[in-house]
Order: sequence, then structure tokens, then C-alpha cells
Amino acid sequence: MTMPVMEPDLNAGVLRDWARIIDDGPFSSLCWGERMAFDNPETCTLMGALAAWTDRVRLVTTVIVPQLHDPVMLAKALATGDMMSGGRLTVGLGVGGRVEDYVAVGADPSTQTIRGLAERIAVMKRVWAGEKVTESVLPVGPLPAQPGGPPLLVGTIGPKTLRHAATWADGLAGTTLDLDVAKQNELFDVARHAWSEAGKSKPHLATSFWFALGDADEARAQVHRHLRRYMNWIPAEYVDAMAPHTGFAGSDDDLVALFRRFEAVGTDEIQLIPTSSDLNQLRRVAELVEAIDG
Repeated sequence: MTMPVMEPDLNAGVLRDWARIIDDGPFSSLCWGERMAFDNPETCTLMGALAAWTDRVRLVTTVIVPQLHDPVMLAKALATGDMMSGGRLTVGLGVGGRVEDYVAVGADPSTQTIRGLAERIAVMKRVWAGEKVTESVLPVGPLPAQPGGPPLLVGTIGPKTLRHAATWADGLAGTTLDLDVAKQNELFDVARHAWSEAGKSKPHLATSFWFALGDADEARAQVHRHLRRYMNWIPAEYVDAMAPHTGFAGSDDDLVALFRRFEAVGTDEIQLIPTSSDLNQLRRVAELVEAIDG
């Protein structure tokens, strides 16, 4: 389950309630994403709070863009989060889809490439291995709780990026807009082949999608409102055109059936993205997952 970090009017109480319900529930992971030119909470600051608010669930960034950060500072922050959470951190990484985020922090948009991503990950892995990245008395610490650093997922929908990431990633943090299970499995097959070619074990295969539960029309309107807010860099008429076919909007039974279709193609994890900060939506999904597990 993803935190509602892209919703309006958030405060510490709302975020804490979501984190604790996710941690108490049947969910495998608690996820949250990064943007800069937006009013969402800052990723690494929130990571510290989430580590303190939870005890069980895995914490997954979906995704951080290393090119927006100094890689040594980012490695130190993530190692601290891994240490504070007792080794529960998984880091999703990607190049990002918004040039305005690069401009907002003074990052070079020309580094918005898989090569730019890989170069920074190489630096981060050196920090996590305890290597000195400069002449200093001690290396940059702390060491992460997980030896060598937290597992890394590549956040992408592109086969080319996925093939390149096989050298450093442990799996895929994918996303699907139209809930096309067959098309998602085609990307999974690219990952399976790329990992095999790299001599690595099976990749962790995750996908994500927006959701709203309830009456079909009301749920679809909820998804539409969220997309209008979140996709504010896209002309509104384009968002309006895609909204009727993007994400899930419907009943509990329909959502369970969708879970089953993704399960059938070997999906290891579905990372649901809420389109409201309403705790009732979270509790309903928790009950559904609990019933499936039971």
C-alpha cells in the first residue's frame, strides 16, 4: 500500500494513522514516492518518521530520483533509514518524468538518463560498502543494516531501461495505467530474460496502479480528481481523456479478481496507489487482502 503523499491537506496525524494501519494490516510493503515541484512531504524526512511509526512492514521508495540529490548525501540518508527501520528498507530508483523537478533543485536535466542514474547508484553502492569516496579519516556512514545496502528496484515502464538496470537492480517497481495484465507480463518477461542474461536470480516483479473503491461512477470520479491534481504538468484535456481508462475504480470483488489476474502471470507484489487520504479506503483494502490470505 502506498501512502497518500500526493493528496492535499496532509498533516502528521493523517500520515501516522495511515502508516500504523498499514503496519498492523496484511500488507507486505508501505510505499511512497518523490516529487519536488509539488506539495508532497520530502522523501527522506518522511522515511525517518515511517521508520519510527512502523515495526513490521517493508518500507519502499517508489521512486527516488538520484539525479535530484547529491549521491553521497542520498546514500547516507538511505543508510540511516535502513538502520533506523532495522533493515526494512527497499529503494525504488528511476530517472523521473518531470524536467521541472530537475530545474527546481538546480539539477542538470541532461542527466535524466539511465546512464546518469547508473553512475549515481555506483557511488551509493560504494558508500554502502564502506569504501572511502574521498580522502577522509573515516568513510561516510552509517553502514546500512542490510549488508551492501538495501535492495534496489528500478522504476520504469521501458524495456530498454529495464535491460540496463539488470546489472544493479534486484527487481522492478513497475506501473500500469490501463491495467493490461498481458502487457505488464511482457515487461516482466523482459526482466526475467535480462536477469538471466546477467547471471542473476529471478527479479522481484512488482507493479502498481491507482485505485478507488465504491460505486463505479463515484470511484471513477475520485480517480479523475486525483489524476487532475497529480498530473498537473500535463494539459488538463489530455488528463481528462485518459482518466476514464486509467487505474482501478469499482467494487471489492472486481479488485480481488484483478489481483488474481496479476497473480496468474507471476506478479510478486502489487503496490496500490490511493486516490484519497480517506482511511476507510485503506481499511477496505486491508479487509480484502486479509480475506484472501485467510
